[in-house]
Amino acid sequence: MSDTNPTVVLVHGAFAESSSWNGVIRTLTQSGLTVVAAANPLRSLSGDAAYVRDVVASIGGPVVLVGHSYGGMVITEASADNASVVGLVYVAAFVPGQGQSALELSGSEPGSTLGDALSAYPVATGGNDLMIRQELFHHQFAADVSEGEAGLMAATQRPVTDVALSEGLAAATPGWSNIPSWFVFGDADLNIPVAVHRAGAERASSRGTTEIAGASHAVGVSQPDAVAATILEAVNAA
Repeated sequence: MSDTNPTVVLVHGAFAESSSWNGVIRTLTQSGLTVVAAANPLRSLSGDAAYVRDVVASIGGPVVLVGHSYGGMVITEASADNASVVGLVYVAAFVPGQGQSALELSGSEPGSTLGDALSAYPVATGGNDLMIRQELFHHQFAADVSEGEAGLMAATQRPVTDVALSEGLAAATPGWSNIPSWFVFGDADLNIPVAVHRAGAERASSRGTTEIAGASHAVGVSQPDAVAATILEAVNAA
């Protein structure tokens, strides 16, 4: 890898946090890349995207943005009309069009069992925080991860507001419409139906799509090398 390679910015989704990228980061840094795992606030789509846009601006050079799950919503908004972003990688992630929300997309095809696994807690600013019940987390989110690892992920998950999941994409020109994009996801995802992933990759005219048999929603944890390989494709193309 040369010094001119873009920085990779990783954006986690709901019910996760930055350490969920650790296995991916290990492989990317061994390849000589500079990597930043942003702490996605998970408060509102507009606010989360503004934060990620600030992270991109602070880097001062080209960036490949990578989003997992709801993070796909965030990178789509943050990359809109952003000349610093030279590639997008969607990791089991939503690919919204203008006005579409994560909730709308997750229900656009049958198969998600996430709703029945959630608990809601009121927040002082209005609305609710949503979390996956710990006893259901392993099966729902990370079925192909060891029980011990899934237990740690359940305990450290970051809640997301219902506002964030129901807010539609504001950008008239989503980032994926004019920035090259790559996709990696599993066919055993219980949060986002695999049909939604396939439709998203087609919608964005994917430069490369990797579908992993048996992989859960937590594909970055269970299959870090495959996810890193997809990111490296995007970096090399940039």
